[in-house]
Amino acid sequence: MNEAIRGWDDTIVALATPPGLGAIAVVRVSGKNAIAAVDRLFPAKNLSAQQGRTLHIGMLHDEQQPIDEVVISLYRSPASYTGEDLVEISCHGSPYIQQQIIRLIQQQGVRLAKPGEFTQRAFLNGKMDLAQAEAVADLIASNTESSRKAALHTMKGGFSQELKELREQLIQFSALIELELDFSQEDVAFADRTQLKQLIDQLQSTTSRLLDSFRLGNAIRQGVSIAIIGKPNAGKSTLLNALLNENRALVSDVAGTTRDTVEEVLNIRGILFRLIDTAGIRFNTEDIIEQMGVEKSLEKMRTAQLVVYLMDVQQLTQDTLGEAVSILEKERVPYLIVLNKMDVLSPQQKDTLPQSENILQLSAKDKQGLEALKDAIFSRTVEGDLLGESTIVTNERHVEALRQLQQALQEVGQGLNNGIPGDLLALDIRSCLHHLGSITGTISHDEQLEYIFSKFCIGK
Repeated sequence: MNEAIRGWDDTIVALATPPGLGAIAVVRVSGKNAIAAVDRLFPAKNLSAQQGRTLHIGMLHDEQQPIDEVVISLYRSPASYTGEDLVEISCHGSPYIQQQIIRLIQQQGVRLAKPGEFTQRAFLNGKMDLAQAEAVADLIASNTESSRKAALHTMKGGFSQELKELREQLIQFSALIELELDFSQEDVAFADRTQLKQLIDQLQSTTSRLLDSFRLGNAIRQGVSIAIIGKPNAGKSTLLNALLNENRALVSDVAGTTRDTVEEVLNIRGILFRLIDTAGIRFNTEDIIEQMGVEKSLEKMRTAQLVVYLMDVQQLTQDTLGEAVSILEKERVPYLIVLNKMDVLSPQQKDTLPQSENILQLSAKDKQGLEALKDAIFSRTVEGDLLGESTIVTNERHVEALRQLQQALQEVGQGLNNGIPGDLLALDIRSCLHHLGSITGTISHDEQLEYIFSKFCIGK
């Protein structure tokens, strides 16, 4: 592996907490000279003689000048986050003090860390695999309970263990087939083709399940886009405000008040939904600005994962309902039709309204029926168990590797069915092993590692 990536022989330093003013800041130092570098600045105690996993309080000095009273957390290799000697300096959160401490440590022959380099060293030193390392960044970026749980499950090795078990079984068969090639003249079979076929079927089932989980995983990580569409004055902005429980969109009785899209985020059961309030759809307007707003509304509708088409129940007829369905089905988008302003109807009038699983009723003004709408939005866009402990794939790199694995497994299965020679079968199995290993970093390239870890924050 490239020495510039490995960096075994140097020591690195970085701020491990967010930059700026705060009560406490943490400066992290890792590498073979980490303890010695900090020891020269910490006369209160001989750190080089101390055991790992210990805390030490005292003044950090610039020659004879005290800089700050700090707490030193000392970890010795291999029992540290990076697998190297590691020191964390907890100081007061003044940006000036942070800069001074980092400057002093650099003067001891320590260089500034690159983005993600601490976690990269943890991976290179075998403290975690690549999938777990990527989950560290996901955990830091998590902003909902579901994203936290998914990232933590992967970081704890749940995903990796599942892949490891499958890979080990495949390696066993691969070794037996390779052994057959060494005895090709004797025409012997060490690998049971029936058992191998069963394993391939199991691998295909597991791979399909993991790929299917990405719909939920992508919703957890990226959020779900919901376009609120409808004619002018149907109550779209009122609905947005009611869902958010605050006044985020301008509301008036004048049709066409909303000329541009308004986007806000709503958390439903741990999933973020990006609600897009759009301009009213009116095709016969002469207003150029309103025409542009209508076109933008249609663009948002085409790219949304679900369209909530809002209709004023007072203007509901067979023709207006048919027009709405025609627009939605023409664009081939998943949709819910929501009949708004139910508060103005009598019980008898409500009984005559059309009934369908795609039609909901509510009053945005009185905030009636909002929970039913949220439930419908969630069930139409999110599939999977957010409370379970099963693996949920959230990383697009993992998805691509699983797709390639799925294709390679199909080729192995076809080869077994067609009775292809062992040498060709061995090549297909190696391809499967490669795609499995690329997820956890068992097989990887230096450039890939550089790209992955460059997306981390500096102190991680």
